[in-house]
Parts: sequence; C-alpha cells; structure tokens
Amino acid sequence: MGKIFYLMGKSASGKDTIYKRILKECPQLKTVVLYTTRPMREGETEGVEYYFTTPEQLRAYEKAGKIIELRTYQTVYGPWSYATVDDGRIDLENGDYLVIGTLESYEKMRDYYGADVVEPIYVTVDDGLRLERALARERQQQEPKYAELCRRFLADEEDFSEENRKRCGIVREYRNEDLDTCVKEILDTVCSRRQ
Repeated sequence: MGKIFYLMGKSASGKDTIYKRILKECPQLKTVVLYTTRPMREGETEGVEYYFTTPEQLRAYEKAGKIIELRTYQTVYGPWSYATVDDGRIDLENGDYLVIGTLESYEKMRDYYGADVVEPIYVTVDDGLRLERALARERQQQEPKYAELCRRFLADEEDFSEENRKRCGIVREYRNEDLDTCVKEILDTVCSRRQ
C-alpha cells in the first residue's frame, strides 16, 4: 500500500519550492493536483499547480460524491474554493504521492484514506521571514494583491495554531530557515521509503 506525504505550512513558508525540489529528487513520487476557483497567478500552469475550475464544476463533483475535501475562503476578491477530488488519479496500490495543502485539507484527506496512509510534513519558518517572502512574491505579480496577502497571513496564524496541529497529530516540524537543510530532512523521510 502506498503513502500520501502531505506537505503543508503557512503561506510563504516555502512549500511550493520544497515541493518542486522533492519531486525532482524523488521522481518516483506521484502528485495529486488540487482544484481551485481562484484566478491563475503569473507563472502557474493548468494541471501543474492546480486545475483551475469554476464553482459550478466543483458543485457537480460534490453532487457526484467525488469531493474528498473542499474549502472556500472569503477573500477580498470574493470566494475562492480549493478541493481535492477523487477523480481516479490516486492509485495507492502502485505508488506513493506527494500532496501540498492546508492543515484542514490534510485532516480531511487523512480521515478519507486513513492515518496509516497519510503522513504529515509540516514546514515552518520565522513569521518575519515568511512575511518578507510573501511581500517579495506579491510584488512580482502584475497586479499585486496586498490586502489578500495580509488576510492569508493572519488566517494562517489561526489555522496552524499549536492547538490545531496537536489535534491533527502533527508532532514533527521541518524548519525552513535554510532551504537545503529543510529539503534534505524531508527527503530523508520521503525518498527512503521505496528505495
């Protein structure tokens, strides 16, 4: 039986960069691409970071019983939804997966597949550094969304509170103060499984 390694952390903790590095170092890992109704950012590709979809299509998946987890955030630009869809692409008999998401989505996926299958990889970083990274990333956008950056930053404090992490059974943290060190620690956990 395969495993789902669930990478999560607050916004601008380096999850996307770590995710790409792990996939490069462990090409045997498969991925699960989430669905979202939020607009595509510059540099994103359909079917790579997300499947960009509509609220109507997500409702159709929900009606068909294919939603593993669905979250909707009331952003300053209106509601943005994110969902993991049981679209037939997850085959645990034939491999391990690397998934990126939130604590809430981790909890729902763990409940769906089982705690023995879904392993948390929680990335953390100093809040000051995280805010600097988020601001630098947002400045690169053609139309920076600073108000949304602030909303996400504050929401993450609550979403990833120590109490919530304990409730979800997350006991190990991977500190991303130095990217190479953090990636190596995660690779030691993830890539060693099937070698």
